[in-house]
Amino acid sequence: MWRRTYLFLVLVRLWFALSPSYLHPDENFQGPEVIAGQIFSYPVRHTWEFTIEHPIRSVFPLWPVYGLPMLLLRWLWIGNGNDGEIPPVAVFWTLRVLMFIISFVLEDWAIYELVPSTRHRRVAVLLVASSYVTWTYQTHTFSNSVETLIVAWCLVLIERIVASPQRSSFLASTVLGFVAVFGVFNRITFPAFLLIPGLRLLPYYTKNLWSFLFLVMAGLFTTILAIALDTAFYTPHSISWSDLVLHPIFTPLNNLLYNLQPSNLAQHGLHPWYQHLLVNLPQLLGPAALLLLTQPYISLRLYSAISGIFVLSIFQHQEARFLLPTIPLILSSVRLPKRDSLLRAFVASWIVFNLALGTLMGVYHQGGIVPAQVFMSKQPDATQAIWWKTYMPPIWLLNGKNEVLRTRDVMGMPGPQLFDELLTPLATCDTPADRRSNEYLRERNGTYLVAPLSAAWLDSFLSNKGLEGLRFREVWRYRRHLNLDDLDFAEDGVWNTLARVVGRRGLAIWRVTKSCP
Repeated sequence: MWRRTYLFLVLVRLWFALSPSYLHPDENFQGPEVIAGQIFSYPVRHTWEFTIEHPIRSVFPLWPVYGLPMLLLRWLWIGNGNDGEIPPVAVFWTLRVLMFIISFVLEDWAIYELVPSTRHRRVAVLLVASSYVTWTYQTHTFSNSVETLIVAWCLVLIERIVASPQRSSFLASTVLGFVAVFGVFNRITFPAFLLIPGLRLLPYYTKNLWSFLFLVMAGLFTTILAIALDTAFYTPHSISWSDLVLHPIFTPLNNLLYNLQPSNLAQHGLHPWYQHLLVNLPQLLGPAALLLLTQPYISLRLYSAISGIFVLSIFQHQEARFLLPTIPLILSSVRLPKRDSLLRAFVASWIVFNLALGTLMGVYHQGGIVPAQVFMSKQPDATQAIWWKTYMPPIWLLNGKNEVLRTRDVMGMPGPQLFDELLTPLATCDTPADRRSNEYLRERNGTYLVAPLSAAWLDSFLSNKGLEGLRFREVWRYRRHLNLDDLDFAEDGVWNTLARVVGRRGLAIWRVTKSCP
């Protein structure tokens, strides 16, 4: 029964990995898009983290996680006699499957090793495997998802090292040195999760100095390698040894200095110190948050999660995904209720919570962006694309179309301003071809508006079938799309807002034209 349940949950995880939900732009712009621009000829967009004077994102962890699979995929593509570049959407789905595999193998394996009790181990593995966080966030290309695996395996290595205090652990110490530095360059928040577990290593390394030397040497080598890769990436010319010595790019330090400035964090949103503890953690754990308060299982994993939450709460910018490494640690550190009635109530609430949040975040959350971008890549006349009230679309999925297609992300621009933008410089003149089915694709220039169906401001313009003013011709629609950033309870009320956003869910693309003299 336990094995069948677990295998079923693995298939659920794979299904969500292959669903085109879009949880946050960072899952593309801080990872795959950067490396895709290095390996393939796709034109890409580098976000501010990579373009400021002192860049704060390292490319070192991106190469083994995303670069190697892309290189392997390109090798297989060419080896099979295919000409031209691999379609970006094929790379996109390959990376999703990759994230599913490393989540399924590395995360579950780590939990299996970290929990010593057989009975508790089965419960822990099932709780982690049935969490919507595992289904969604861990199967997407977030640096936080990678951080989750790094934290878990650092704990595994620490346990292996201290398990045999009388024996040297050269291999485990070497791997720990590499993985720990890898984690720092992936996210500077990583050391927060090892503050307390790391204390267990002090007595061991005091007695085993050779093992400590292997740890330091591995960490030092990895640091030099990471700095060299980052310096080569951010230096506009071929680097020399003098560049590495005199002008090294040390992205973790840049990242730390940036985040220590409240004025910088204010640009991304400031939160109270209790945001993680009282809002984000319950949002990720659901009913399991009650078990954490009432029936915790004291373990090194729990101490790791506590230290991480404490340090992350010091910073004023707090997003729920920052806590991803704590979720498997906490879920493997709680006890289920012993009374049958309480156990049934928990199981029922746990299933409902994860099915609801899994469907919302894994299927509908900005779910139309990736399919819309694939559609836009196939429109021969597209030269302007305006994305309104959505997340920033991944440019690399345009498959080279962005050499002629200008993508503008206007996010929350007021409707009247959007109208002026479209009417004056962007919308093309309405032609006889625009009035015939599919004939508009023969035009040289075309302007497209991508917006959620819940954008009610557009309603008054969509009925215009004549030539006066702007004309919106719907050419594509995707129903499994929800825009949670379009909630306006203060002005529309709770019921009307939900009726608009949920009842009118979906993403559409309109070809925009105007009447010309």
